[in-house]
Amino acid sequence: MLGELNMEMINELLRTQLIGRLGTYADGVVSIVPVNFSYDGAYIYAHSQRGLKINSMRKNPNVCFEVDKIENLFNWQCVVCWGMFEEITDISESEHAMKKIIQSIEPYLSEAENAHPSHGIVDVSSEIGTTTEIIIYKIKVTKKTGRFEYRASS
Repeated sequence: MLGELNMEMINELLRTQLIGRLGTYADGVVSIVPVNFSYDGAYIYAHSQRGLKINSMRKNPNVCFEVDKIENLFNWQCVVCWGMFEEITDISESEHAMKKIIQSIEPYLSEAENAHPSHGIVDVSSEIGTTTEIIIYKIKVTKKTGRFEYRASS
């Protein structure tokens, strides 16, 4: 059975997934990259170092974001969102956003005492970094849609 996800199902998928794909376009180049993220019902929060993704969003803040949950070829859910990139420059808002991202990642981390989701940026998971330029951003979601396929096991 193929169908459309309702808004509750769309929001649940966005709240519970760890990795999404961010689509950007600038200077004639389309790019899709995986990102760790957190979703709060209005914004998608993520971070990056400077590169193609950040440069593209600074030039053209209109983005697309996709997340899916795939059990197998016949049992899956997919959400596509459109929105606007907003770079977070306020230190308090940056810390708040990074904590949201870290909280969404922590359940998937190793049990090792020194494991944290900083991706090598800092030594302590609650810090946002001082030596590497980390760019924290949010996407104001303006439109969402979702589809699914479900086929009961026989």
